[in-house]
Formats: sequence, structure tokens, C-alpha cells
Amino acid sequence: MANFADRLPDNAPGPYYVDSTCIDCDQCRVIAPEFFARKDDTGLSYVQRQPASADEVGRVEEAIAACATSSIGNDGVS
Repeated sequence: MANFADRLPDNAPGPYYVDSTCIDCDQCRVIAPEFFARKDDTGLSYVQRQPASADEVGRVEEAIAACATSSIGNDGVS
């Protein structure tokens, strides 16, 4: 489970985030590239844009479910 205390600083403000346990597997970026990006100097993914609609939330939640290391979190705070 993702840990808010380990949230990466590059995440866009909002409830969804990637933490430091990311292993750069690329799964989230394949599933939802409009929301997840890779920071080249760290090799880690981050949330580049928060979802705004129910459909977009569904895409991000799909990425959460597919994350092999459970590095994507939702703290429920906008």
C-alpha cells in the first residue's frame, strides 16, 4: 500500500500520488499515460495530472489495481 509520507514531490497536488516504492515498471504509464509520467533523472513515475471526471478516476484506479508494488495511492484529499 502506498504511503503518503513517502509521496514523491513531483506529484500534482490532489488525492492521487506515487510514492518512493515505485520500480519504474511502466504499467501506470501504459494504462493511463495522460495521468502518469516518468521523471527521467529518478526513473520513477509520478502523477502529472489529477483525474477530473468519473471516467478519468476509473482509469487511475485501474492503474492502481495493476501496480505491482502498490506504489500509487489515494489519500482522499483534493
